[in-house]
Amino acid sequence: MNALSYEVLKNALAGNAIALRRNRRLQPAEGPGGKIFPPTYKDAKYAEEERIMEGGATPVPCVLIDSVQSQANRFEQALKLNYYTPGSTSCKLPVVAVDFTGNAKTQPVGYITSLDAPHRLADAILRDSELNGVSFRETEVGKACEATTADATPLFRYCPTALVLGVWDSTGPRGGLGTKFQRALVSEMVAVNSKKGRRSSSRIDPLNIALQAGPIYKHADGSWSFEQQDKKEKPLKPSEANHGNVTPDVTDGGITCAYVMQKTVLSLPALRRLHFQGQDELAARTVLAALALCGVTLAEADMDLRSRCLLIPEGPAEWELVKADGSTEIFALTAEEAKQLLEQATELCELKWSTDVVRLTPSKELEKLVIKSRDIQEGQSPEAGDDK
Repeated sequence: MNALSYEVLKNALAGNAIALRRNRRLQPAEGPGGKIFPPTYKDAKYAEEERIMEGGATPVPCVLIDSVQSQANRFEQALKLNYYTPGSTSCKLPVVAVDFTGNAKTQPVGYITSLDAPHRLADAILRDSELNGVSFRETEVGKACEATTADATPLFRYCPTALVLGVWDSTGPRGGLGTKFQRALVSEMVAVNSKKGRRSSSRIDPLNIALQAGPIYKHADGSWSFEQQDKKEKPLKPSEANHGNVTPDVTDGGITCAYVMQKTVLSLPALRRLHFQGQDELAARTVLAALALCGVTLAEADMDLRSRCLLIPEGPAEWELVKADGSTEIFALTAEEAKQLLEQATELCELKWSTDVVRLTPSKELEKLVIKSRDIQEGQSPEAGDDK
């Protein structure tokens, strides 16, 4: 199997190839038939549907294991893990970081970067921050959110992941008319031929605290006592302070399946629609394609999606280059090769991206909002026995 080289990638973009795709089967870490837990949505529901898979004629029950949005976030986190050190001033990839460490109350938040924020450079966290006292959107970097497909140069310089994974500046001054770039890279994971299971919950209290030992009253500082200190405090059961048994219960939870399929597609036409005025456009598009492949490949090191959902591949991953006539060519790409491919592409491109970390500070109002929210959440606690 040939390696996916820079020349292959560049020639694919220069020609009329349609896509690079990868279909990869995965199994639970405990082996085939092992139980895994999908993400839950409103009312604790799974995203279930019937799909026709791998050329079959009959739809089979499927459950979404990782959404397109979640996969994009995982690719960005893989890039962040490999290229960015929190607090650093330089990075091989463009990074805009909001520094929350300047206030003791927000210090635990650390740094929120353009690789963390859900809406990338257009996210409200960056929008409501400042660079040397200037509102982010008024800076050169912030104005990159106004880029268009006719000239995507500013986003290439400061947030190329937005050109690969998509961005919509819906929270900016133009609202729904804000800059929008489609996703060139799309990936999701689906459990095939799935069967919903059951889960149990219980807790045995070593002190065997009886329900009748209450009521108790929880106070604003998080402590509790048998005396009411404020008229707003309501009488509670001891279990609501995590003392006492939790009655064993069985509810819907988890699934088994034949396998999990991860489908990943990089659209080459989407990259060809991006223009970079006065620059070597083909080289710039090749950099973006290499960035996409690097994010996907580096993310292979962490398939622990959530509690009780650790997956392993059935075999080595293969990339298919889909040509205009529908024929395909297969290539291999390891994580180290992907990093070398990205490095080579950036070196050969005339258009350079920023390697200086743009360090923002939260506005006073954003800082106040974070502090107020954390104060509220510190006074809250999950229900007794909640082990989800």
